[in-house]
Amino acid sequence: MVRTSIDGLLRLLILLLLLVMPGFAADYPAPQEGDFTAKDFKFKSGEMLAELRLHYATIGAARRDGRGQVRNAVLILHGTGGSGKQFLQPQFAGELFAPGQPLDAARFYIILPDNIGHGQSSKPSDGLHMRFPHYDYDDMVAAQHLLLTEGLGVQHVRLIFGTSMGCMHSLVWGETYPEFMDALMPMACQAVQIAGRNRFWRQAVMQAIRLDPGWNGGEYKEEPLGALRTAQYLLAIAGSAPLLWQGLYPTRQDADKLVDAQEARIKMLDANDLLYQVDASRNYNPEPGLEKIRAPLRWINSADDFINPPELVTPEHDVRRIAHGKFHLIEATDQTHGHGTHTWAVFWKQYLVGLLRETEGK
Repeated sequence: MVRTSIDGLLRLLILLLLLVMPGFAADYPAPQEGDFTAKDFKFKSGEMLAELRLHYATIGAARRDGRGQVRNAVLILHGTGGSGKQFLQPQFAGELFAPGQPLDAARFYIILPDNIGHGQSSKPSDGLHMRFPHYDYDDMVAAQHLLLTEGLGVQHVRLIFGTSMGCMHSLVWGETYPEFMDALMPMACQAVQIAGRNRFWRQAVMQAIRLDPGWNGGEYKEEPLGALRTAQYLLAIAGSAPLLWQGLYPTRQDADKLVDAQEARIKMLDANDLLYQVDASRNYNPEPGLEKIRAPLRWINSADDFINPPELVTPEHDVRRIAHGKFHLIEATDQTHGHGTHTWAVFWKQYLVGLLRETEGK
């Protein structure tokens, strides 16, 4: 039965209320924020940054074994355009960090970094604009490794969990530092180079920015809003969920209001930062080295994911090359969130519980 406009608006209101609720609850510790500075950080491109700032938040306390090694660290990695704070929403933190939940902050030391070019970490909009080093995913993972080992004194992690771009980072982690983690849980990605429709929409975002007369090679006085409007519309489509959106916006008027609502998001974007964020995936391709991943792995995608559609079936094939890897596809319903299902733990936390149980005592 078709939902009424009122039903859709009520569900939208509930969703908005969830998104604006405080980022942490009284039943787990408040996040502690900090900054780590990597000196003379050299990028794969040969470029260098004298001081690379990595912002992060931690929840819970590090626990060390008899040799002084941290044994309960969990690294959680965000997606393109996001930050560590996205994991403080109730649909994620409320399902995972509270007492008795899979990543109970009384037991685990949870680390939420803002990756290069994102959040409060070093990024082009700090002042270098297009002179900022052209980072890629390998650079981002290398910086995460420095944050853990030199900044936080963590030489091994219990789990690396990543969503979207963070999902791809977790696969890079598994190949680059195969002994560093007990377990890996990549959410919402593929292990092949970004091509086809996935590359098309990313390239379209970058072209919209580069070809906007107001961009001025990155030295704009005001944000090129035409380009950012196009980019935001593409980002919204990439993250959409057909069944959920049909329920939330069942009339023409409802859908038109959703387009208008993008204006607030557009004003939060910076053209140079967004260009770099999307371009960072340009040479991603862990497919040739999947056999290097040794840690038990649970790879989760969603059937209604525009960015990683199930018709491509590449994860089901690729996971067979990972010695202790398993793949699960979340069925699409009118409750799932497309690509964004990766942040709604209710749909997949049973797989996390199983992975943690399997790797207990490693």
